Amino acid sequence: MLIKSVRGFTPKYGRDCFFAENATIIGEVLMGDQCSVWYQAVVRGDVNAITIGNRVNIQDGAVIHGTYERSATKIGNDVSVGHNAIIHGCTIKDSVLVGMGSIIMDDSVVESNSIIAAGSVLPKNTIVPAGSVFAGIPAKKIKEIDPDLQKGEVERIAKNYLTYASWFK
Repeated sequence: MLIKSVRGFTPKYGRDCFFAENATIIGEVLMGDQCSVWYQAVVRGDVNAITIGNRVNIQDGAVIHGTYERSATKIGNDVSVGHNAIIHGCTIKDSVLVGMGSIIMDDSVVESNSIIAAGSVLPKNTIVPAGSVFAGIPAKKIKEIDPDLQKGEVERIAKNYLTYASWFK
């Protein structure tokens, strides 16, 4: 793994984290406990701060970044960032599933207990209300999340990644 300081900032992270050998974590990054950053994922806090809560998994090929002097990135607890997703200068609250290949742009806010479907694009300033499922390009609300979807997808994937990470420690 590459953990690199830039502009006087060194990444900080909590206990029991897993970072794949070719994951990259740079600059002003503050990450909580039991997080995982998977193969070829990049968390690049060189131009703005990136704050990540506890039990967050950033899957293979995902990119987390921000916009210089404008948009920091904040990710809550129990968030799964799917393979090849791009999270850029936005806020993602707790218990969110960001599907594979999704793009969430600057100043967007994804409220808690939501799903962003695979391949979706949230343009700048998009607000995702709590408990919503958004899909498409540009992403729009397609339905409210139901308890089965919350447990069967959002919670299940977040818990599974804790297990997967334990295999590599």
